[in-house]
Amino acid sequence: MSQASIQTAAPAPKPNTRSAFYILLGVSLAHLLNDAMQSVVSAVFPLFQQSMHLSFAQIGWVAFTLSITASILQPLIGYYTDKKPIPALLPAGMVFTLLGMVGLAFSTELWMLLTSATLIGIGSSVLHPESSRVAHMAAGQGKGLAQSVFQVGGNTGQALAPLMVAFVITPLGQPGFLWFTGLAASGILVQLAISRWYSRQTRAIKAAPPKALDANSPQLARGAVVFAISILILLLFSKFVYIASMTGYYAFYFMDQYQLPLERAQICLFALQFAGMIGTLFGGPLADRFGRQRMIWFSIVGTAPFSMLLPYADAFWSVVLCLFIGVILMSGFSVIIVYAQELLPGKVGTVSGLFFGLAFGLGGIGSIVLGWLMDVTSVSLVIHLCAYLPLLGICAFFLPKDRRARQVT
Repeated sequence: MSQASIQTAAPAPKPNTRSAFYILLGVSLAHLLNDAMQSVVSAVFPLFQQSMHLSFAQIGWVAFTLSITASILQPLIGYYTDKKPIPALLPAGMVFTLLGMVGLAFSTELWMLLTSATLIGIGSSVLHPESSRVAHMAAGQGKGLAQSVFQVGGNTGQALAPLMVAFVITPLGQPGFLWFTGLAASGILVQLAISRWYSRQTRAIKAAPPKALDANSPQLARGAVVFAISILILLLFSKFVYIASMTGYYAFYFMDQYQLPLERAQICLFALQFAGMIGTLFGGPLADRFGRQRMIWFSIVGTAPFSMLLPYADAFWSVVLCLFIGVILMSGFSVIIVYAQELLPGKVGTVSGLFFGLAFGLGGIGSIVLGWLMDVTSVSLVIHLCAYLPLLGICAFFLPKDRRARQVT
């Protein structure tokens, strides 16, 4: 089938450059607020464990509930809104997150934590596929850059979460979660503005005729697409189970290994997430220049030397290694999303929902399995084993090269 004969949904007319820039900043800010609130939950696990006398497995169930809610709902929301966009979902998602923050402030039992985690998961399940679609609409030709701008907001929020725990939750305890309702309220206002722009764009899409698929899309046979998607899922597994081991449990390892307080452990996590923000910001533009497949390969395999050294480093070098791990590992996720969108053109919401959902789901399943393993073995053993997960990035070598990589070659 010739490329010209393949039709896809009509794109919106190219948005005004200035308005597109502000919209990209808006979706990035909304992502920052959402992921800051979401990441605080895992960053504060030691507090919940002490105050409610929870086991590692029960902590894993909280992480699992948060992740699996988003994992199940995101692909469904993305698939549905590919057919029928609903701009009003954006501010509605932030309302669920606000309710989850209130619930965390007043939780006294495990079931209350699980309910609050579910509400936050629902909020994330709306934000990621829909905001990714908005970034795609505003992107123009720089799809990798636009996705990186969107994703760097989330990484910034994740980086801020350990500091929020150290300076808000630690001194105030659980009532400190009420301060985060202000972030959620700000997010609602931002999402209201974005939803109005999104609504105008969807009306323009309906009025425009369909056109041929983007020439950047690698026209592959169905079997090759399935194979490539399978490899991407394996890479997500290596990436997000490793991240789950770090964000959910590395603080326990750090405090036990170096006999230092939780606040010091949060510095390592902040270094990881802050460096991840930088890596995400540059990952998309570098992939636009040198090829998505190459960037994906580098982002996973390049992490392995540093992850394998981390369990053997002292407290100072742990922070340094976390910086390297963050900047390399986090550089690839936005690239994976755009690469998959080009494999399945016209399915922006479905792809975004699927891959964000898998990221949450794999991280959640990883959290509960890792928590169980720590209960039956030790925190140290599991952290050492997880250090080898980035080696699975070797499989990225088998991904088809995208057009940019072929041009550079």
